[in-house]
Amino acid sequence: MNETLITPLDGTPEDAEKLRIAVVGGGPGGYAAAFLAADLDMQVTLIDPEANPGGVCLYRGCIPSKALLHVAKLIEESQQSKNWGIEFPPPKIDLARLRTWKESVVKKLTGGLGQLSKQRHVEYIQGRAAFDNSTTLRISKTDNSEVVLSFDRIILATGSRPAIVPVFKLDSPRLMDSTGALNLEDIPGSLLVVGGGYIGLELGSVYAALGTRVTVVEMLPGLLPGADRDLVLPLHKRLEKMFAAILLNTTVASLKEDGGGIRATFEGTAVQEKDREQTFDRVLVSVGRKPNSEIPGLHTTQVHVGPRGFIEVNKQLQTADPAIYAIGDVVGEPMLAHKASHEGRVAAEAIAGHKVAFEPNAIPAVVFTDPEVAWCGLTETQAEKEKREIKVAKFPWGASGRAVTLDRPDGMTKLIVDPHTERVLGVGIVGAGAGELIAEGVLAIEMAALASDIAMTIHPHPTLSETVMESAEVFFGTSTHVFRPKHG
Repeated sequence: MNETLITPLDGTPEDAEKLRIAVVGGGPGGYAAAFLAADLDMQVTLIDPEANPGGVCLYRGCIPSKALLHVAKLIEESQQSKNWGIEFPPPKIDLARLRTWKESVVKKLTGGLGQLSKQRHVEYIQGRAAFDNSTTLRISKTDNSEVVLSFDRIILATGSRPAIVPVFKLDSPRLMDSTGALNLEDIPGSLLVVGGGYIGLELGSVYAALGTRVTVVEMLPGLLPGADRDLVLPLHKRLEKMFAAILLNTTVASLKEDGGGIRATFEGTAVQEKDREQTFDRVLVSVGRKPNSEIPGLHTTQVHVGPRGFIEVNKQLQTADPAIYAIGDVVGEPMLAHKASHEGRVAAEAIAGHKVAFEPNAIPAVVFTDPEVAWCGLTETQAEKEKREIKVAKFPWGASGRAVTLDRPDGMTKLIVDPHTERVLGVGIVGAGAGELIAEGVLAIEMAALASDIAMTIHPHPTLSETVMESAEVFFGTSTHVFRPKHG
């Protein structure tokens, strides 16, 4: 292996006066940090194994899954159109072309990020980094060469990976994680999804739309354990029609190869004796993610890693080592791309000497199933656990003109409000396009808006966004489309 020692970075005389920044990891957090650092006139090196920035989100996560979910939605709407007097023949699925289209979306977006790197004069190194010390990285490049570079500051954005449960360690091509499921090698006749979280439900929805009989197993009493039960209920009802089975309070005791499939053994009160053993063509294990904090040489620094594997940081995203910052999945939950991006920007500004801190009042979460589920701020479930006094206002989409025209009255918009100050503390939405609507809730919480602020903000008609306004009107008992009788 060839080794080249470069200390400090080569560059122009003007570059020598700039802070030298390395960002390890090219996902949404890493490239956001790198790009802003370059915009703030730092000399930036971005290191990632892929040919272009993008990380797991663009290559094997958010983007390809949403491309496939769009296809699933199109198939479902073609079937639903029978209700409107329009019938289509069953879809003919060309799996090769579908994969090509999905990959073209990824290539377009990652290629665009590559161009943005060049435009900002960010040095992009395709490889993997290890620490020699707090300010020096040894980078093993994909061309088998090695470089050693020194920096003033280093930002770790190494992300996360699918968690593996020992009982599911089975050497079989039929056993998939989320990456394998997105490869879409075939359309199996049957699929077991282990885990009722957002990844399992999103990918399960894709395969169900393509014609697979999908069974979901969740060890807890409900799907999407972190979400409000009011929001999950409409989704659960719809998924019951799409999936072959949803088994709650159920665990998978074992997985074994069984001829042409994988035999799963279930345990739980929801499973009848005759169904305790079933064979599936494929199994998707989706039981969470774990941080990529096992960075070679990290022990040579002062960085602290917590008991759950997360790197510990302060509000400026600085670790216990003054020269090293960390952002994104590797520093803690929620493991969301948009959270990582904002952390990356805060870290870059902190390094530049700006007075900043990562202290959001609300981080939105979106599950891109059908219907979509989105929430931000305080949830009713969380308020009950914390014994906080709140008032809940709900607006049913059955009273929304726009929802009815879409034949999707199964949604709901929900506000969590402080009963004394009338300040909006949380917003939850379930329904078509909920992910596009939740940003108004995030803005309301960040701006400390009152329910009256939302109620008095004129929303266009007919739109789904009106449901946010009318849920605020429900809080005051004056919603135009929901009648509340007066008492006394």
